[in-house]
Amino acid sequence: MPHKCVDGFASYIEDMIPSNNCMTRSFYETKKVLKALQLPHEKIHACPIGCMLFWNDDHQLDQCKKCGRDRYKSKSNSNGKRVPQNPLYYFPIGPRLQRLYATKHIAGQMRWHYENPRANGIMSHPSDGEAWKHFDKQHPDFASEPRNVRLGLCTNGFSAFNQFGRPYSCWTVMLTPYNLPPWLCMKKQFIFLSLIIPGPKNPKKNLDVYLQPLIQELKDLWENGLFTYDVSRKQNFDMRAALLWTINDFPAYGMLSGWTTAGQHACPYCRVDESKSFWLTHSKKWSWFDCHRQFLLPNHVFRKDNKHFRKDRPVEADIASTRLTGDEVWEHVQYLPSIVDATDEELLKLKKKREGWWKRSIFWDLPYWKTLLIRHNLDVMHIEKNFFEQLIHTIMDEKNKTSFKPNAQKDLKIVCKSQRKGDMFVLKKEQKRVLCNWIFNLKFPDGYASDLSRCVDLKDLRLHGMKSHDCHVFMERLLPVALKHLLPKNEWCAITEISQFFRDVCASTLQIDNMTRLENNIAEILCKLEKIFPPSFFNSMEHLPVHLPYEVKVGGPVQYRWMYPFERFLNHLKRKIGNKARVEGSICNAYLLEEISNFCSLYFEKHIDTKAKQLDVCVEHQTDSNLPELFQDHMGKTSGKCQIRKFEEFISKQHPHLSVDDMRNKFEKEFSQWLRNQVHYKEKVP
Repeated sequence: MPHKCVDGFASYIEDMIPSNNCMTRSFYETKKVLKALQLPHEKIHACPIGCMLFWNDDHQLDQCKKCGRDRYKSKSNSNGKRVPQNPLYYFPIGPRLQRLYATKHIAGQMRWHYENPRANGIMSHPSDGEAWKHFDKQHPDFASEPRNVRLGLCTNGFSAFNQFGRPYSCWTVMLTPYNLPPWLCMKKQFIFLSLIIPGPKNPKKNLDVYLQPLIQELKDLWENGLFTYDVSRKQNFDMRAALLWTINDFPAYGMLSGWTTAGQHACPYCRVDESKSFWLTHSKKWSWFDCHRQFLLPNHVFRKDNKHFRKDRPVEADIASTRLTGDEVWEHVQYLPSIVDATDEELLKLKKKREGWWKRSIFWDLPYWKTLLIRHNLDVMHIEKNFFEQLIHTIMDEKNKTSFKPNAQKDLKIVCKSQRKGDMFVLKKEQKRVLCNWIFNLKFPDGYASDLSRCVDLKDLRLHGMKSHDCHVFMERLLPVALKHLLPKNEWCAITEISQFFRDVCASTLQIDNMTRLENNIAEILCKLEKIFPPSFFNSMEHLPVHLPYEVKVGGPVQYRWMYPFERFLNHLKRKIGNKARVEGSICNAYLLEEISNFCSLYFEKHIDTKAKQLDVCVEHQTDSNLPELFQDHMGKTSGKCQIRKFEEFISKQHPHLSVDDMRNKFEKEFSQWLRNQVHYKEKVP
């Protein structure tokens, strides 16, 4: 809403109410009143091309120490002040965590992970994972205070303008606390903007330069803590904070970790000296075909299959190596140059080698970084999307996107004895028409998925423009149904198994035993797909799922470690760009104002609708005494998932070692009767 519109509306309301009111008459006056509640932020000048920050000991310099470029623009503004060429906006995380403990209805929730233990063998929160428990064992002094904060970091960029505007890449760094319960964790109100990196270009290798203020604050929060008042216990304490991991897509994974995510050694888990990926001569790309038999059990029949896999390796006797520990990774990177100290020539030379690590990430400056089991997460959202697109484009034989091109068929003859035929997995024209018509006429419940009919081209018989969530829904729910009568049975079964794998991995409540089962299953599923599709189908994105069960077992449910909530948050920030000429400053002002409004809304009267009611933190619902207890616990929330979760907890207590398949059978047979037994209607007393 434009400021003039706010001024007019405020003035109109002020004239309507009694004259002894305290209401402001303009947007400017309102901002002055609320300024006392504004949390701190800093504007740090950076080199025009991101070589360094004019910060700390270098804050008085007027030129970059590396490239010699000027810090300020040649012209001053209307007030005579010099204008920086490249300002970085930094929002310290400490005061924002302090405000959580200063908010009555949130402070108590920050101890949820400690005061609400879950059943053994069940994971529904990051605190149930091995990484959290391992960190507590390594740092008992930190774990002894349950109010100390565990954080996750995400960095991602977005285009500030639409597809018809000029190219402008704006990058942000966000933090989120994991102390909160599942129904609050990862909500928009608890994702904190930490850095707005100036555009218009991707920071790429210079991302570590912009992260310096944040890393210094995280070190200080770890070593010294921050004196904080806990309103729920009415006492002061020294709040410390630790960064558990980062969350980002695969290109940003390389920018943050220092690992080369392209080429022969793109997989960050497979050891460099034992990589089995190879170059396809005709397709001119690296393939991860036949890289998964090593993950199978030693006596598995696929290990001796010399027909469907690589000719030069008829028998797979190797066993997948153990993953590198933090100390082993540190031995590889400790002597590598950091972005802050190295020259561009040194870094470029290391990166072109594509032999794994090419820099020492700034995160290694954190004292506890090498004790973490997971430092950088593989993003399930993008892996699932890329896997689905590769699969559906090949099945529908989409021009320029299918992996079954003539060059791929030439590579297939070189690599394998058995030749794949296109009619095994490629749909005919009439089959594609049936599939497209089915998707076009598909209807979903409100809020379940977007309108997929917009992604269907009935003329050219293809799918296009599918967003990440569209691919998520299609991959896990629709793919087996859509292809059941269109593909041969063996091919359909293999595709159904990979669909079920992603569905199991993305479950909100997990059993640890099932993750071990999935680790064995995914290797076999990928081998089945290798018997169907050509080697050009298997790039790094089709290989990475083999490591996802391990990350889930260690880190907990993927809902806390994927990009969906951060992508939604970035879309929210994008809508706040009011001044197209000042993208970063516009986002900064809007974000600071939203922080104030969210905090104030927590203290409004109960009958006033606010955003806080979406969090269910300040609203005391008036429940009907005649309403069954099962539904009173979840007033104002979608009750279906809550009831299903209660049933799963009920079954898990009775049968702690029940598999996922048996749990589904129990659900189909017993849920309706269980729900009927839970509901007790009370007769109204006249």
